[in-house]
Amino acid sequence: MKILVVGGGGREHALCWKLARSPQVEKVYCAPGNAGISKVAECVNLGVDELEKLADFAESNGIGLTVTGPEAPLCAGIVDIFIKRGLVIFGPDKEAAQLEGSKAYAKAFMNKYGIPTAEAKTFDNEADALAYVEEKFNSGVNGLVVKADGLAAGKGVIVAATREEAEAGVKECFSGTFGAAGNTVLIEEMLVGEEASILALTDGKTIVPLASSQDHKRMLDGDQGPNTGGMGAYSPAPVVDNAMQEQVNKEVLGNFLRGVQEENLRFRGIIYAGIMVTAQGPKVLEFNVRFGDPEVQAVLMRLDSDLAEALLQTAKQNLADVKLEWSNDAAVCVVMASGGYPKAYQKGHPIAGLDEAETEGAVVFHAGTKFNEENVVNAGGRVLGVTARGADIREAIANAYKAVEKIRWQDCFFRKDIGHRALNRHQG
Repeated sequence: MKILVVGGGGREHALCWKLARSPQVEKVYCAPGNAGISKVAECVNLGVDELEKLADFAESNGIGLTVTGPEAPLCAGIVDIFIKRGLVIFGPDKEAAQLEGSKAYAKAFMNKYGIPTAEAKTFDNEADALAYVEEKFNSGVNGLVVKADGLAAGKGVIVAATREEAEAGVKECFSGTFGAAGNTVLIEEMLVGEEASILALTDGKTIVPLASSQDHKRMLDGDQGPNTGGMGAYSPAPVVDNAMQEQVNKEVLGNFLRGVQEENLRFRGIIYAGIMVTAQGPKVLEFNVRFGDPEVQAVLMRLDSDLAEALLQTAKQNLADVKLEWSNDAAVCVVMASGGYPKAYQKGHPIAGLDEAETEGAVVFHAGTKFNEENVVNAGGRVLGVTARGADIREAIANAYKAVEKIRWQDCFFRKDIGHRALNRHQG
């Protein structure tokens, strides 16, 4: 079978790497890919927004399965286009992709189907939103989260502990910082607890959770600084013990599947539930309709099963026949980023030490890289996801950072405390 992966980041590198290991996969293509992906797949010069051309490529090259990495093509309807042509594709159609494409749509879905989540209200103008902020803080709320309704590349979320921060977040959304994504704003009460990422395959009939993981959204150590697309992740997440997983399966995943069925949504892909484990139980912060990045790097390092088979059967609505096997090892992904990220940063700096890092047993997943003559250079904000396994979380962290220390380029930075919550739990 030939597979086409759509995208060019760290998530897509991890997918290509794992898919290429399947005995039933003859060849993996990736559009557009990146410098690292080119080692495990043939990169195709097509952008993720060239939906019809991607379908043309799949038709003319006998692609047996297409897997879309980023959310934008899913929300733009790539699945609908492929289905019309009789092509097999993994992912939700355009209507179902609104679960990520519109936070207001997702919140209404959660409320309708009894999925636990924070109380929220939606606004289409700044004045009403600011009045609501004032009202909530006058009532003694602990904090608010301001969210641009549409897709904002993981950055349209402002966590506000004070009224001033919330007001600034509202003004930022309506100022156009996040483009059309900020035309509608969702304001919800801040949940208190520990976050976890729950990914699950679903074909609309069956839902199968993957191994738990935990992302690190903030830029700096100690969970300080602005939100980013993710500075690192690890799997499993100790906060999701067996009892918590069972509760998530019932209250979140079970109700999600019921909603998909009752709304007659065509969802044959991955659902990612960002969970806050609160004193009252798990509550959903957001839904994404694609693999998380950098969570997927850590999760796939632990997957012993054939990923290609699992995704193919999901796309064909035969997920009930799939049983996933997981390693008992832990895995950790440390993101290395360009200086200045998540704001302005310089590109084109040669990256040294990539081969040396992989001799340490890690896998270096490329996110924002490209070839410049003979060198691999940084070409994005999040550049690499250095990922390693270990017998336990402590060993996995040590192995990942041993590899990170081999890599360097001008002004690069990374968090030095990925996995700190898991370590604290073990020490406690």
